[in-house]
Amino acid sequence: MQGGTMADSSGPVWTPLVVLELASDTAEEAVTWLLRRIRDTQHNGGADLLVEQLGLGVETQKKQNPNLFLVGASNQRLLAGAEDVGLFKEYSDGSMRGFTCASKHNFKDFNGDGDGFLSMAECQYIIKHELDTLRAKDETHVPGHSHAKLYPGKSIIRRLQSKGILIQMFPLHEKEELKRLSFSWFKKLKLSLQPLDDIRHYYGEGQALYFGFLEYFTFALVPMALIGVPYFLFDWEDYDKYVIFAAFNLIWSTVILELWKRCSASLAYRWGTLSRKKAFEEPRPGFHGVLGFNPVTGREEPTYPTAKRHLRVYLVSVPFVLLCLYLSLYVMMIYFQMEGWVLSIHDEEPTFWTGILLFIPSIIYAVVIEIMNLIYRYAAEFLTEWENHRLESSYQNHLVLKVLVFNFFNCFASLFYIAFVMQDMVLLRQSLATLLITSQILNQIMESFLPYWLQRRRNKKMIRKVQKRATLQDKELPLEEQVRLEADMSTYLGTFDDYLELFLLFGYVSLFSCVYPLAAVLVVLNNITEVYSDAFKMCHVFKRPFSEPAANIGVWQLAFEAMCVIAVVTNCSLIGMSPQVKAYFPESDTQLILWTVAIEHCLLAIKFILSFLIPDVPKQIQVKLARLEFESLEALKKKKLLEASELAKTSQ
Repeated sequence: MQGGTMADSSGPVWTPLVVLELASDTAEEAVTWLLRRIRDTQHNGGADLLVEQLGLGVETQKKQNPNLFLVGASNQRLLAGAEDVGLFKEYSDGSMRGFTCASKHNFKDFNGDGDGFLSMAECQYIIKHELDTLRAKDETHVPGHSHAKLYPGKSIIRRLQSKGILIQMFPLHEKEELKRLSFSWFKKLKLSLQPLDDIRHYYGEGQALYFGFLEYFTFALVPMALIGVPYFLFDWEDYDKYVIFAAFNLIWSTVILELWKRCSASLAYRWGTLSRKKAFEEPRPGFHGVLGFNPVTGREEPTYPTAKRHLRVYLVSVPFVLLCLYLSLYVMMIYFQMEGWVLSIHDEEPTFWTGILLFIPSIIYAVVIEIMNLIYRYAAEFLTEWENHRLESSYQNHLVLKVLVFNFFNCFASLFYIAFVMQDMVLLRQSLATLLITSQILNQIMESFLPYWLQRRRNKKMIRKVQKRATLQDKELPLEEQVRLEADMSTYLGTFDDYLELFLLFGYVSLFSCVYPLAAVLVVLNNITEVYSDAFKMCHVFKRPFSEPAANIGVWQLAFEAMCVIAVVTNCSLIGMSPQVKAYFPESDTQLILWTVAIEHCLLAIKFILSFLIPDVPKQIQVKLARLEFESLEALKKKKLLEASELAKTSQ
C-alpha cells in the first residue's frame, strides 16, 4: 500500500499488499500458469486472489527485472481467509474469539462490509497463507522448467522458492501508517512505554513480543542497576558486601522470567494468539528426498530417513561443534598469553600508557569473539541446512542449539577460566567490563550504522534516477519506484539475532554480578539505544516482514531459564571462593565445598518453588479462557441436539 491502487480487468479498484518477484529468466508459460493459478477460484484449486504485473519504472534498461507482481484480494476474500487461518478478534462482549464470517457482525469494530476490520499485517499474513497453500493439481513440472518437478497436493510457492524461480515474496509498507508509527516509536525522545499495540498492528505479534520483552527486560534491570551503583562504590575486595547482592540477583533473575510469562500471556490474549491453534506445518522449501507417501496428509511428497539425518547430526555436526569449541579455547589461551605479556611490561615500568595497554588484549579478544561468532553462525546455518530437516520448527531448534552452545562458550569461557582457575577477581572485573562494552559498541555498528549507511546509499541512487526523469516533485516516489526500492532493501531475517544478543547480555548480568555490579547499568544503557536502533531498522532499513503469530518468545524462554540455573551455580561458587567466606572454614576445604553446594541446592529449590507458585497465566485470563471453552462445548451440545431432532423428524 504505497498510496497507489490497482484495477483488475473487471474494473474494481484494489490495494496491492504483497509483492512476488520471479527470476528474470522465468519462462513466459511459467508466469502465465502461475498467475492463472493465483487468480483461479478456490473451487478450481486456485487462490482466488488479485494479481497484476508491476509496470516498468523510470529505468527501462534490460537489467531491470520485469517479473514483479503485485498481489491483493477483495475484502470478502480476506474475511474468508481470516476464518481459514483461525484469526482471533475481539468479540462484542470483550472476549477474544475465532473469527467466522457467519457471526462477523457480532465482532467489535466490524462495520458495514468489514472494510478496515482487519489490520494490514493481518491481510498480508492471510495472502501469504493463501499463496503458501496453493497446491499443484495434475501438473508434473512447472511449465517451461522441466527440472522443477511438481507433486499433487504440494505447495507450488515453496517449490518455486526451492528451485530459484521465485526470488522473493514480501509485504509492502504503508507509508502514512509507517510515518505515524515512526513518530510515536522512535522519532521523538521521550520517557514512555513503546506503542506495542501499534507495533503489533503493523508488524504482527512476533515482532511486538520481541519489543515487549526488550522493554520489560530493560525495566527489570533498573532495580539491579540502582543497587549495583552503590555496591560498585564500595571496596572491591570486601566480598561480604556482595553476598546479599548475589542472593538478590538469583531471586531477581527467577522472578522476572516468571513474571514475563504472565506479561506475555496477557499480551498474547489481548492480541488473540494465546488460544490460537498452531497451523499445520508444511515441509520447508529446502527439504529434499525420495518421493514417498505421507500417512498424515495422504499425499505423495519427498521423504528423508530419520536415521540418515541422525547420522549427519551426530557424526558430522556434533564433531564440528566440538572442533569449534576447541578452536575457541585455543584463541582464549592466546588471549591469556597476551594478558601476561602486557602485565609484565606494566609491572616493569608502570606508566599511564602501560596502564592503557592493559585493556588492549581484552579489546582485541572481544573483537575476535564477535568475528568468530559471525563466522560460526554461517557455518551453523550451512550445517543445519545440510542436515535436511523437514519442518521449519525442527530446523530452527537445531540452529538455535548450535548457536547458543558456541556463543555461550565463546563469550563466557574466558570469564569462567579467570574466575575458577586463575581466581583473579581484578582481572575478571576488567575482562567482563571490556568484553561487555566492546561487544555493545560492535553490535551497534554492525546492526544499526552499517545497514543504515548502505540503505541510505541505495535510496539516494534511486531518488537520483527518478529526479533525472523529473517525476519527483514532492519527494513522493511513484508506486513502481517505491516497490522496486523496497525490493532492493535488505531482508529482515527475524528476531533470532536480537534474542541472542539479549541472551548474552542477560548472561553478563546474571553470571558475575557479585564481582561487577555495574554490568546492569551498562546493559540498561545498551537496551535504551537498542530500542531506538531496532525500531529505526525495522522502519527504514529492512523490507517489511510478514506477520508471525506468536503467543510467547518460544525456545528463548528455556534458554533464559537455563542461564538462571547456571547463574545460581556461578554466584554461589564465587561467594564460596571469597577470602572472607573461607575464613569461616580455616581447617577444612571439604566443609566449605559442602556448605557451598548445600546453599546452591537450596537456592535452586527456591527458584523451582517460585516457578511453581507463580502461575504462567493470570487468573482473570484463565477464567476468560475457561468460559470460552465452556460456551464452545455448550454450543456443540445444542448443535448435536438440533441435528438429532431434525433426524428424528425426517425418520418419522
